[in-house]
Amino acid sequence: MYIKRVEGPRAVTLPDGTVLSLADLPPADTRRWVASRKATVIQAVSAGLITREAALERYALSDEEFDLWQNAVTQHGIDALKVTALQKYRQS
Repeated sequence: MYIKRVEGPRAVTLPDGTVLSLADLPPADTRRWVASRKATVIQAVSAGLITREAALERYALSDEEFDLWQNAVTQHGIDALKVTALQKYRQS
């Protein structure tokens, strides 16, 4: 069995005790960003599974878009990533 060599860890343990692995990340060609996928990318970067630069490159995200996701999670939780809740959380 061949295991591909990757930079950094293959899996990390999150503060709540769950394990997040590279296999849990959304596919690189993701076009439909639901809140759970956004949250997974933010968690992976904050836990050190992948670097911010790697996430930006892999998912073709801008710095501003990633910062918006990260700030929304930090200030209001994962629900703030839902498109239907954007107005509610941006006004507060």
